[in-house]
Amino acid sequence: MSELVVQGIHKRLGGNEILKGISFELKAGEVLALLGHSGSGKTTILRSVAGLERPDAGAISIGGKTVFDAERGIDTPPEKRNLGLVFQSYALWPNRTVSQNVAYGLKLRDADRADIEVRVKDILERLGLGDLGSRYPHQLSGGQQQRVALARALVYRPKVLLLDEPLSNLDAKLREEARGWLRALIVDSRISALYVTHDQVEAMAIADRMFLLHLGQVEQEGTPQEVYGQPRSSLSADFMGSNNCIKGILGAIDGERARLDFAGGSLYGRLIGRAVVGAHAAAYIRIERTHLVDGAGPGRLAMKLETALYLGERWEYALSCEQLRVRAWGPAQLPMGSYWVSFTPDDLWIF
Repeated sequence: MSELVVQGIHKRLGGNEILKGISFELKAGEVLALLGHSGSGKTTILRSVAGLERPDAGAISIGGKTVFDAERGIDTPPEKRNLGLVFQSYALWPNRTVSQNVAYGLKLRDADRADIEVRVKDILERLGLGDLGSRYPHQLSGGQQQRVALARALVYRPKVLLLDEPLSNLDAKLREEARGWLRALIVDSRISALYVTHDQVEAMAIADRMFLLHLGQVEQEGTPQEVYGQPRSSLSADFMGSNNCIKGILGAIDGERARLDFAGGSLYGRLIGRAVVGAHAAAYIRIERTHLVDGAGPGRLAMKLETALYLGERWEYALSCEQLRVRAWGPAQLPMGSYWVSFTPDDLWIF
């Protein structure tokens, strides 16, 4: 069963078309990430589902009930859509305690006082906030404030949880830790979640399925493994991961294989999409699949090491050959000099 169904929503702001017929379904218990650069339309989709934006066309249903239909004139207000909302800024009431913040949504829904106390206590305990109920937001750390915002969204057991960049205000180390417990919390709660982020690592860690958006359209959808490991366009390949890009001319095509010619050499890779010999093309390879090797061979280039950066768990090498610049990772510092760099054809995507 699908908890959320979005059908062909369009949205214009001024003269710009922000959403261009977006459609998707969110299954029960699924986490779907909307990923993309600023301006891709991901937050507008979330706000449209929440009822904070009114699309110009299309329909939205939650839990089998239509909450928006442009053609039929249906537009259910946000508070009646049975959604949990977690914003980037947390939006906590500064003059209310943690318990009062979490209880606020239940009071708006006229819940019984005894039931409110039980549900607030339960959700605070589950999120490790059981002894902080009497504190005010300014007395909490950023991570604790974020958990309060989540508790407030989950306390009335919504059909769908909407999260808009919920971890972006945390420092890097805390954000890494939060990814794990947030994913576990959503799964354990058996809730459906629509998760908006520009952070690809965060999306891959938390989501069951991803939509990569570009200029109001879906560039690619699939599991994190599919979107990362099987890009269908140069934009998908470039957006996901850390990459080396090599631009040149297609010198030969043999089925799904192609040869890319460029100043400094030629390399074979997998051709994605249609192309003709002589056309301009770009090849992408993940940095973690770009290796320094011993000696010459197929798919290898002699390159000069220009600099090495210490990143703690690894070293990052910057290498060059004529106009070509690439990066590679390794376990140790290397002396300046020439090295052979391997570009395995199966890992080199040519678009």
